[in-house]
Amino acid sequence: MARKLRNVVLVDDNETTSFLNNRLLSRLEVADQVHTFSKAEQAYQQIWGGTKGEVPAEDAPDLVFVDLKMPGMDGFEFLKLYSALPDSVREQTVMAVLTTSMHAADTARVAQYEGVEYLAKPLTEEKMEKLLKKRF
Repeated sequence: MARKLRNVVLVDDNETTSFLNNRLLSRLEVADQVHTFSKAEQAYQQIWGGTKGEVPAEDAPDLVFVDLKMPGMDGFEFLKLYSALPDSVREQTVMAVLTTSMHAADTARVAQYEGVEYLAKPLTEEKMEKLLKKRF
């Protein structure tokens, strides 16, 4: 397994999914901390909102998983806001979409955002290891 991450964020409106992903990440011991949010707005505000995008490097998550289909702000809107952040801020965080949607239109929309990973639910040990090898 690659280096241990400090901080992973899960953004998903499905509590069961968040619970299972949290358990998987704990079992794999990939991160010191895992934060879960059921609302994208809340996650964005907490991570990047209050600081005009100037997040101290030690506070920035190493990895953010975001679901696409959520009430309120969805994953696409979250990605749009993320992509508008300064490069120096985005470089601190790997963004990964974690979704049940394998719809071509969705994959194409996500592909517009450079460097965003696209993973199909459920998150598995194998997918996590691949992602860590590739990006960390």
